[in-house]
Amino acid sequence: MRLDGRRTDQMRPVKLEIGYTRWAEGSVLISQGDTVVLCNATIDEQLPAWLMRTQEARGWVTAEYAMLPRSTLVRTPRETIPQARTQEIRRLIGRSLRAAVNLALLGKRQIIVDCDVLQADGGTRTAAITGGYVALVLAMRKLIAGGYVPVETLLTPVAAVSVGIVDGEPLLDLCYEEDLTADMDMNIVMNRDGHFVEIQGTAERKPFDRAMLNRLLDLAAGGIGELLRLQGEALA
Repeated sequence: MRLDGRRTDQMRPVKLEIGYTRWAEGSVLISQGDTVVLCNATIDEQLPAWLMRTQEARGWVTAEYAMLPRSTLVRTPRETIPQARTQEIRRLIGRSLRAAVNLALLGKRQIIVDCDVLQADGGTRTAAITGGYVALVLAMRKLIAGGYVPVETLLTPVAAVSVGIVDGEPLLDLCYEEDLTADMDMNIVMNRDGHFVEIQGTAERKPFDRAMLNRLLDLAAGGIGELLRLQGEALA
């Protein structure tokens, strides 16, 4: 039994509140246990300068990520220049969301997904991907409804979850206290076809073998299946 009474293969309660803000083309508040992330998607009809210079006929999907100063137990100074961890998480979210869009059909525009952590209790980056996808779809639906892009621009849905080993036991969806003491932790991004988009894994204290890796991947696949179902219900 875990700290919060969950089974080893059990997700924290997940809630997706769509249309959470008024002005964004796509908006969702995702709560995963005590982790809360606001995801807003913006349609920008101007491509980033580096892509315009390439003269490629495709669009772009990118993401930004930030933690509010009191999203954590003690105040964290507000970042005016993104730190290395923040930059790495932004790239992860962006790569994950681009896997769900046919950029060649998006046209010469970009969609920016802002993920702001209101409250952190582990798994903020994976929650940002799961919620960010929903915000992205809401924005894309407006482009599709307006006839600006075909429905085929949206590809297979994606979601993400964390797994790890605590006291030798593989666990799904780590909270902060579990993550703090984990022997290893991983962030897994998958699509609805069961294909991996990204795997980030680190042995924090001791190495792990192939058999344990397979157990962790199976745990993640089960959790992501549940998240994909919740995404579908929220977007229905």
